Amino acid sequence: MQLIREVTDELPIYLANSLNSLRLEGQKTAAIEILQQFDWEVSDWDIVPGGNLGNIYAFYKGFHMCKELGLVDRIPRLVCAQAANANPLYLHFKAGWKEFKPVKAGTTFASAIQIGDPVSIDRAVFALKNSNGIVEEATEEELMDAMAQADSTGMFICPHTGVALTALIKLRNSGVIKPTDTTVVVSTAHGLKFTQSKIDYHSKEIKDMACRYANPPVQVKADFGSVMDVLKKYLLSKDSKC
Repeated sequence: MQLIREVTDELPIYLANSLNSLRLEGQKTAAIEILQQFDWEVSDWDIVPGGNLGNIYAFYKGFHMCKELGLVDRIPRLVCAQAANANPLYLHFKAGWKEFKPVKAGTTFASAIQIGDPVSIDRAVFALKNSNGIVEEATEEELMDAMAQADSTGMFICPHTGVALTALIKLRNSGVIKPTDTTVVVSTAHGLKFTQSKIDYHSKEIKDMACRYANPPVQVKADFGSVMDVLKKYLLSKDSKC
């Protein structure tokens, strides 16, 4: 990020990430759309994946603006979900918001939030404090399992959304999010951008990962009989719900 700032200072290249306030103005409209889709009934929780942390602040800004305009009477509690391999905000939160310490981000399947020194840290802390928000993290195995579980319902999500879903699962299991709470999980990308990670997961080719929800691909000869044999095996098995 420091390199990008130096480059855009010297060349006529437009800086479009969350350092740019116009980007945040665009991102905040997602919060407004959520309220519209809920017919202006405010959800109890909104969970957002966080890396550079512009998103969580933009959501707060959108919700707060609607409250100031009198469209709603409160804002949801915000949850910022981070990958455990790149979790400086989570560590900051767990330390009671004491002095922020950047980390060296490790490799994560949620590559867009693989950031150890987020540029919007102050904005994110402001948003979380003013929404009574919290921060949760997801290990690589947790986020990949959550992604596979979501995909099994017909969705096709990205690893970053898997991070947010892991936060939902953890907070629900711990009782922080109650059974009657309405919760929005923000999906930040489409699964087609991350097909290799899905292939590796379902092929059980990720080192040191159980891949508990894998649906392994099956190779079949390109003839009618072979295809029918496999389909009958799956469709007529005693565990089949068909």
